[in-house]
Amino acid sequence: MKKYVIIGNSVAATHAIEGIRSVDGAGKITVVSDEPHAAYGRPLISYYLYGRIARDKMDYRSEAFYERNQVDLKLGRRAEKIDPTAKTVLLDDGETLSYDRLLVATGSRPFLPPMEGLDGVKDRFTFMTLDDALSLERALSPEKDVLIVGAGLIGLKCAEGVFDRVKSVTVVDLADRILPSILDGEGSAFVKEFLEKKGVRFLLGDSVAKFDGGTATLKSGKTVAFDLVVVAVGVRPNVELVKEAGGAVNRGIVTDSGQRTSLPDVYAAGDNCESYDVTAKQSRILAILPNAALQGECAGVNMAGGKRDFLNAAPVNAIGFFDLHVATAGSYEGECYEERTETSYKKLFYKDNMLKGFILIGNIERAGIYTSLIRNMVPLDSVDFDLLKRSPALMAFSREARRDKLARRQ
Repeated sequence: MKKYVIIGNSVAATHAIEGIRSVDGAGKITVVSDEPHAAYGRPLISYYLYGRIARDKMDYRSEAFYERNQVDLKLGRRAEKIDPTAKTVLLDDGETLSYDRLLVATGSRPFLPPMEGLDGVKDRFTFMTLDDALSLERALSPEKDVLIVGAGLIGLKCAEGVFDRVKSVTVVDLADRILPSILDGEGSAFVKEFLEKKGVRFLLGDSVAKFDGGTATLKSGKTVAFDLVVVAVGVRPNVELVKEAGGAVNRGIVTDSGQRTSLPDVYAAGDNCESYDVTAKQSRILAILPNAALQGECAGVNMAGGKRDFLNAAPVNAIGFFDLHVATAGSYEGECYEERTETSYKKLFYKDNMLKGFILIGNIERAGIYTSLIRNMVPLDSVDFDLLKRSPALMAFSREARRDKLARRQ
């Protein structure tokens, strides 16, 4: 009987469990997580604060998932060291777990830049985990002013989550626009204007030089009064376990197409590892839920002796702010097709007879068709791209392609 150990318990881990069980119904699976909660949807923590979802509806899998899949779940336990020679994992309480196959799905952690006086701020928070959200919730009240450092995905989702529960929300970022990792300048301006109309205040192209009591002094000399601070300037992948064990690490853990690391019988999946981005034609971290799920399933199948490759990774995002929906994918290079109305914004980027990327704001219906074109590297001369530009629909595909796509849905 094979022994499988999984470090981490989020999206990649749960899909790895399913991947293992699709091949091996009898092997022993042990999951180690430093969080005290069973797997939950991390993107839902802002909706929890916003009041859109109850705590008991946040679970990523049902309560019976672990029992049904015969998983030994060790919550609130931290993996301290991997010994690839002995094939063991040392936990923080001294317990040692042996494995035949190991998956490192440790995700990422908040990056806290050096900011003078931050340690002296009593009510300071990050916003990545359920415990972060629960701690922040306890500090919220209608008379408080909130300062969020960071105008990326995490910072703006936090702004949405707390907005209706506090007096004001101010977002500061060194970048000159919001959401710079997923939007171009025009798309960023579109979303910023929408959020400003809601009441969110932005101070861009600036950064905090010093915290002093309830005042943040910015490098520009401006000051911002606050009652609590959320730091959301970015994340760092948790690669240390593999790196210290001698595994290959760049910015993320290096894996092959089967999610194998350079260490024997050790796999990695999720926000801590790199994948080959078919749109940018390079390996990089793609810290998004769909890729974590596909990586986890791929790793699980291969750990159990099956054969699976993850070959069509691409940056894909679907997110909303106060019911303004945003979907993006791929790389923004090549020629551009653009549409814009008062309530929507669309850009398609194409090059070398392929769709390379898109930005959809407002109307994101059928974004999956564009994503499919990117992931599967579909030649544009094999579809009616003029029709797809205006209205993504199956009718733009050949009869054979439509038949294949419809068959996959059944």
